Amino acid sequence: MMRTWQISTVTDAARARIATARLAAAHGVPPLERTRLAASLSAQLRQCLTKGGTWWLTLEADTSTGAERLLHVVVTPSPEACAAGAPAWRTTVTCPEAEDTGAGSAVDDDPAALAEALLGADEDTAVVLDKLAEQEELVAFHREELHQTNQGVVALHAELDAAGRAQREAFAAERKARNEAESARRRLTFLADASAVVTASLNHHEIVHHLAEVLVPEYAGSADVWLFDNADHGDVGAGGHRAAPYPAAAVVAARTGRPQYAADHPGGLPGVDDQPPSALDPGRPLLCIPLVARRTSLGVLTLTPPGERWDPDDAVMLIELARRAATAIDNARRFEHNRDIAETLQRALLTDLPATPGLDLAARYLPATYGLNIGGDWYDAFRQPDGSVIAVVGDVTGHGLHAAVMMSQLRTALRAYAVDGGSPGRLLTRLHNFLHHLQPDLYATAVIARFKPGDPTLTWAAAGHPPPVLRTADGRVHTLDAKPGAMLGIPLKQEIADHTVRLSPGATLALYTDGLVERRAHGIDPGIERLAAALGGFGSAELAADLEGVADGILHPLLSDSERDDDVCLLLCHLSGAG
Repeated sequence: MMRTWQISTVTDAARARIATARLAAAHGVPPLERTRLAASLSAQLRQCLTKGGTWWLTLEADTSTGAERLLHVVVTPSPEACAAGAPAWRTTVTCPEAEDTGAGSAVDDDPAALAEALLGADEDTAVVLDKLAEQEELVAFHREELHQTNQGVVALHAELDAAGRAQREAFAAERKARNEAESARRRLTFLADASAVVTASLNHHEIVHHLAEVLVPEYAGSADVWLFDNADHGDVGAGGHRAAPYPAAAVVAARTGRPQYAADHPGGLPGVDDQPPSALDPGRPLLCIPLVARRTSLGVLTLTPPGERWDPDDAVMLIELARRAATAIDNARRFEHNRDIAETLQRALLTDLPATPGLDLAARYLPATYGLNIGGDWYDAFRQPDGSVIAVVGDVTGHGLHAAVMMSQLRTALRAYAVDGGSPGRLLTRLHNFLHHLQPDLYATAVIARFKPGDPTLTWAAAGHPPPVLRTADGRVHTLDAKPGAMLGIPLKQEIADHTVRLSPGATLALYTDGLVERRAHGIDPGIERLAAALGGFGSAELAADLEGVADGILHPLLSDSERDDDVCLLLCHLSGAG
């Protein structure tokens, strides 16, 4: 189906437009599409009338696409317009319904028909307006939904922002807590390590030196320790000449027993009193901590800060370290006092050996390297009324001043008992009874050897003590391991037996304590074997000429380790035969 209209006037254009609308309606074009087609065609026809000339409008229904119908609308210019370069105008709409053959008749000039066509166009426009109203309502609805959504998004953003702030605050609090915990761990670790350093020594000068070493530079720019002796302590706070070089805050700390902070600003340190800046060094803050032990002020620790000032927690840690250092210094001073007493006592007890014709003696005593450096090991040699020489080595259990005192009592008792004569076994039996009644909780070991002038027989006895080692004149070495008595002082009645061995000139007897031969990792027997080997390594001439050198030569290989936890005692008796 094809329809054609010639258009040269406005009336022709109106008729063609009305006919096109009717045909589109007849082919089932929806009102909205029909109105768009009519509006587009009207605009094109208006341009054609403006340009002038004759134009042709052609409508053609096309069924070549199958079930779907298409309506082609073409406006072509006249030959004159084509020569002027005016282009053709084309458009196509879909026709969902079959063609109504009764529609689309030519539109005449009847006003009623034109009015009807105009009203029909208004109906299409009304339909379009209704569609537009629906769309506006839909847009308004979606606009409200969008507004509500935006409000929700804004609220959600606010909640997310609040949650983010809360999370950041939580992270900051966690970071702060972690940093504080790390700082506390670092302070506790430092306090433990520094305490171990300052308490490891029993020399108060070393403690003071170590205290300054551990504090600088981590917790102090400088550290000064003012220790009082008797003279110093009497001058504290009294304006004496010894207190004058020290800061006033240090004097106040010594007098009051409270830490003092001297600076041109408050320190804000817990448990610390604020003082004006020091006249000796007004530009630097000072923290003066008293060293107090057993309610007695031993001195003052004066510190300058490693930076601008101290953290309050650092100050608490420093005060605690000063307290521990004060206790260590007090313990060291007490130890040094007791050590001086014990060493004086022991030096008094270890007397010179007697000069005896025919018998050379050499002795060595080495204190333990741990503890009080004084113990219960002892040696002695003296003559009995009949001219016999008693040589003895003993060991009182324990260390320290008490062991040294008991050792001196045993030594004195032995000399007293020996005046009455008696063999080594008898003397040890009497010492056993003496110790058991005098000190029931204290025990001792001892070995006694008796050399009698003109008699080649050596008499000896032991009580719980390592066996003597004998080098005979021919160079052979023997261990005198006859059964000894039990330890002295144990709650047991015993009679300690004598043992004898024949000697010839050139023989050498070694009496010793277990500190020389016993090692925890190896026991005592390997040590006795090493002692026998060391004694057998010396020749007869060397033993006769330099017994003191032999004693040193025996100690050196047996005590190669630098630290000992027990005393060492060695007594060499060489029978020269010159008497």
